[in-house]
Amino acid sequence: MLKEKLELVPHLPGSYQMKDKSGVIIYVGKAKDLKNRLTSYFTGRVTGKTKKLVSEIVDFEYIVTSSELESFILELNLIKKFDPKYNILLRDDKSYPYIQYKRDPYPTLKVVRYLHVKKSNGKHLFGPYVNAYAARRMVNLINRLYPLKKCEGSKREVCLYYHIHECLGYCVKNVAKEKIDEIEKEIMKILNGNDDILINKLMSLIEFHSNNLNYEVALELKSELDNIKIIMEKQKVELHDFVNRDIVNYYFENGFISLEFFFVRNGKLLGQKNNIMPVSDDYIDDIESFIGQFYSKNEIPREIITNSELNLDMLGELLNTKVITVTKGSKKKLLDLAWENARISLKNNFETINREIIRTSGANEELENLLNMKIHRIDSFDNSNLFGSFAVSGMVVYKNGQPSKNDYRKYKVSVDVNDDYHTMKEVTYRRYYRALMENSELPDLILADGGITQVHAIKETLESLGLDKKIKVCGMVKNDKHRTNELLDGDTLELIPIDKMSNVFHYLTRIQDEVHRYTINYHRTLRSKGSIASILDNIEGIGEVRKKELIKRFGSVKKMSEASIQELEEIVPTNVALNICKYLTDFMNK
Repeated sequence: MLKEKLELVPHLPGSYQMKDKSGVIIYVGKAKDLKNRLTSYFTGRVTGKTKKLVSEIVDFEYIVTSSELESFILELNLIKKFDPKYNILLRDDKSYPYIQYKRDPYPTLKVVRYLHVKKSNGKHLFGPYVNAYAARRMVNLINRLYPLKKCEGSKREVCLYYHIHECLGYCVKNVAKEKIDEIEKEIMKILNGNDDILINKLMSLIEFHSNNLNYEVALELKSELDNIKIIMEKQKVELHDFVNRDIVNYYFENGFISLEFFFVRNGKLLGQKNNIMPVSDDYIDDIESFIGQFYSKNEIPREIITNSELNLDMLGELLNTKVITVTKGSKKKLLDLAWENARISLKNNFETINREIIRTSGANEELENLLNMKIHRIDSFDNSNLFGSFAVSGMVVYKNGQPSKNDYRKYKVSVDVNDDYHTMKEVTYRRYYRALMENSELPDLILADGGITQVHAIKETLESLGLDKKIKVCGMVKNDKHRTNELLDGDTLELIPIDKMSNVFHYLTRIQDEVHRYTINYHRTLRSKGSIASILDNIEGIGEVRKKELIKRFGSVKKMSEASIQELEEIVPTNVALNICKYLTDFMNK
């Protein structure tokens, strides 16, 4: 079938999607020539990750585009949409921290993530800072040295910062524009790399506090000064054009790519970042794809210097910036240094990364063999009881052996606390009914933290939604030490023993511990917040109207628990007042 289909593929640019026997897209790629690229998978000699990918391919689709750039953009969009297991992916949705200066309505300085920044006039971004602690430390120091606005919102009177001379009282006083201009000018110079201003400011303050016998403050500022000098030494690079640029290079060996980023801002090396990943034989495509994903979540510099093996013109068009390579001079030295750092990182971490792969995707493969199925995504559920009639549940998700925390979900449950069966039915119905309505990703396997009761509940839910043939269910059966030592097969109800020395045993234990931790933490969060609205939601006889009246009258769980029956009867009937009294007594005694 694949051979006949390959014969029809045109010699045109486009994006292709590889599918497994379940029709799931497991890899998305791009090609300047679709026919040549797709043919290479099935007729050439493949190794490593590509060999494993090819072993799972039963079908492919492709979309022809008018240019290689369009195929690249399409590839990135499809990777984001389908989350294919064999693509290099940015698993962490967080971008790097930046320092943001904003003048309107008041001059403020804070650490932000690039994804959360709204573009507008009057905002200035400085970074990225690989080390969030370093960014926060710089912001705290500048806020201490300059009287910027530090409090939230608008006050009716000046706050403590004004009295200790760390704010000009912007909320209530008319601060001269010239004064703000003066402060802003110095801060911009500091954040643009003029460390002399910061050092002179610190030395002046150290001398002031020393002369006034404030030795403790002077010593603290001296520590900050020493730290800045150390950072300055680390940031020395031989570039004097003050262009914001990134240096990107890589080292390939044994099926792994080590990708190194240097972030140079205003002639200074702000930081570096290394990523090591298993790649396919077409590792250049993987690198280009990763770079495209990376800059979709971080600010794009004016210039990117990288290896000549990459398609520089296509990357430049995609990112709308200057992407070049260099062959001599100080920039070439930096590019070579990035390559050397990439090489050293891979050499030093290869064994650790290999062990992690065996522990994660390797363990996932062992589970596949044990259950005789392909597993990309696992959903795992756990229930936790929270006094009275209140229960919560949590769901964690693992993809290819690794937790996918963006997919975690938590649930408040309305059924009785001791009814684990109906709790599981309610949660799984809510989860998969919504997934069907939104056409979102479904799991290959559901793991219940429990035995036959939980498995039956999930199976009945899936059957009612028409999903019982698509999703397998297993229960993680625990021994007397609360460790999973058997899997209950939801189809045959047979118990599958798990070797305690196997990767599968440790894999299932990690999943079990993670779903339990996640659910218990949610349980504790609700309890620690003492949310009066959440508590009242779980007391029989209280609807929205009575809840609002009780909150208005008492304002907190503590005050309501101290109220007499007579006081409660002023708002609710006697039987409901008794329910409140009993429930809150149990709650406060926990």
